[in-house]
This record gives sequence, C-alpha cells and structure tokens, in this order.
Amino acid sequence: MAVFITHSEQETMELGIKMGKLLEAGDIVLLYGNLGAGKTVLTRGIALGLDAKDVVTSPTYTLMHRYEGRVPVYHFDLYRLKGPDEVLDLGYEEFFYGDGVSIVEWPERLEYLCPEEHVSVKIEVVGDGQKRRITVDAVGGRYSRFEEELKNI
Repeated sequence: MAVFITHSEQETMELGIKMGKLLEAGDIVLLYGNLGAGKTVLTRGIALGLDAKDVVTSPTYTLMHRYEGRVPVYHFDLYRLKGPDEVLDLGYEEFFYGDGVSIVEWPERLEYLCPEEHVSVKIEVVGDGQKRRITVDAVGGRYSRFEEELKNI
C-alpha cells in the first residue's frame, strides 16, 4: 500500500499521470471516494499518462467513455447503477479484460463482479478541502511491481 498527499487538483492529476505511465493493457483501476473527492481529476491524469488525446470528462450520463492513447482507456462511472446486474448489461467483460486500461468510478456497484486483481485507489478529502489523501493498493500478483514502481517515481 502507498499513501500520497496532494494539495491541489494539479498535484492529483500529476499523480494520475505517474500512474498512467505504469499501466498496461488489461489493467483495472478501481476509484473509491465521495462525490467531489477527485476521482475524475485523477482519471484525467491517468489518461494523460497513457497518452490519451481527448480531455477526460465525467461519464455519469453515458456510463463509459473511451479515449484513445498508448492503449485504449475505458472510463466507467457506475454511480447511477443499482448493482451488478446492471453492470452485466454493459458488457463490462470485453473492456475489463481486453486491450485497454479500465478505470472505474464507484466500483462498489460491481459487488461480486469485482475483479480479483486490480489497483484500488481510495481518495479522501482532508484538511482545508484542497488536500487529498490518496491510498493506492495493488491487489494481486499482476500489480505487485506497479505499487513499488509508483512509490519510486
């Protein structure tokens, strides 16, 4: 587990860029945090680190946005879904286990569909409201090097 403190949106995005540079096709990032915590800001950074061409926006009303980069970036926002049955209707498997990096906001909605191996990111607002505590936990052998490399960047 690695813990980072950021003091602005820019610093949160810079952490995302570092993460994106380490991610590869088939990787899955699960983002936990309250509304306004900075999940989309971090995603914007991850997409930049993956050389995505378009600016990341919240996919709340479309559930998933795709961005072209070094590998495709699939940005899911499951906030409006009620549970795993609705996730199944999205055909999530082709994205999660495919040719790109999947980033999921509100992964709590996955429940039993949550992949066994993933990068778990918890974002908490602390202090004056600008500061974030970002906890990155690599779950599964596939990601053991990711966490170590992120700590050393």
